[in-house]
Amino acid sequence: MSRFYYYLILINMVANIIASVPVILLHFHKEGAVSSMLLAVVAGTILITLFTRFFNSFPGMALPELLQKTSARWFHLPVVFLLAVMWFIAGLITLITFTFLLIRYLSPEMPIIQIGLTIIIPVIFGALMKTARVLYTVEIILLITFPLILFIFYKAYTSQNLEWDFVKEAALYVNQLPNLNAFSACFFLFLGVVNLSIFNRFFTEKQTFGWKQIIIITIVSVSTLFTTYFIPIGFNGFEAIDELVYPWISTSDSLRMDYFIIERVLYVFLLFYLGIAFLSIIIHWHVAMEFLKFVFKLDNIKYKGKNIGRFLPIPFFIAIPLYFIRELNEYQLFRYTSLFYNTLIVAFPLMLILFFFIKRRMKGAKQAS
Repeated sequence: MSRFYYYLILINMVANIIASVPVILLHFHKEGAVSSMLLAVVAGTILITLFTRFFNSFPGMALPELLQKTSARWFHLPVVFLLAVMWFIAGLITLITFTFLLIRYLSPEMPIIQIGLTIIIPVIFGALMKTARVLYTVEIILLITFPLILFIFYKAYTSQNLEWDFVKEAALYVNQLPNLNAFSACFFLFLGVVNLSIFNRFFTEKQTFGWKQIIIITIVSVSTLFTTYFIPIGFNGFEAIDELVYPWISTSDSLRMDYFIIERVLYVFLLFYLGIAFLSIIIHWHVAMEFLKFVFKLDNIKYKGKNIGRFLPIPFFIAIPLYFIRELNEYQLFRYTSLFYNTLIVAFPLMLILFFFIKRRMKGAKQAS
């Protein structure tokens, strides 16, 4: 598979390590979080495999074009619009989370609207780029930030403050039944593959996808979930871990960089992780923008020969985040995020039925021609 394919999956996994996913998981640390992670690895890997093989069957074609060829307007337009709303919300959650993080830890004196705008404006600019340019931007920023984040994870695993006895205690709860909220939070980490709904336009040639790729994805997902859940427990203890608002922030603040300009890892971790979050929001909102362009035929809206249609969603992409940044608090954000994740574990497996329908229609059309 192309390296860009792995970027789409990896960023969605890594970007949520310090967002809402660990908060939800650790809230249920005695109520089935460990078994939920194991179940999510199996379900998520199966979903990635099926989604990848479906889009690999139609190189260079995005989901809107496939739906347009195989279904009526009354069906595919609402479906694509619903996907646009869901992927907009996915980016919105990450944006609000990091806005709260910045005002709490880096810029407490700055107005929250101003912080939100400093993230929203460059994200919208990135989301409006062509699909290929988005992927090239992702690669550049990822190559800069990801090695440093891996170094911080290495520091966490090798730190003397990491108590493996707490990790072992948490692992003993594997015999609890899976929890729906914990499972849905873990399952969201695997949904980076859904970005192929638009980014498959970039992959114009059929890719190789077999057991080697599945094993790589499984190893990365298990490592990500283990790091997300067990490392904060190892640093902060098992009993009161669910009381922390941002477990990974407390964890990173327990680390120190000896013989370095900035001793506290927290600030380095936040700044470089902001780059990963920035990529995650750009990808989600780019997909949402492309879905909206298809539904409302925005490319056909022109003024004096210039295409202005693609700019029409911008006021909504600015006003809606700013409204929720002002109105929500952190508790409400995590609660609504959990509800949103619960809807995804129903919506995207149902898409597999849609894929089966599309594949049969496309096969029939090919035979008829």
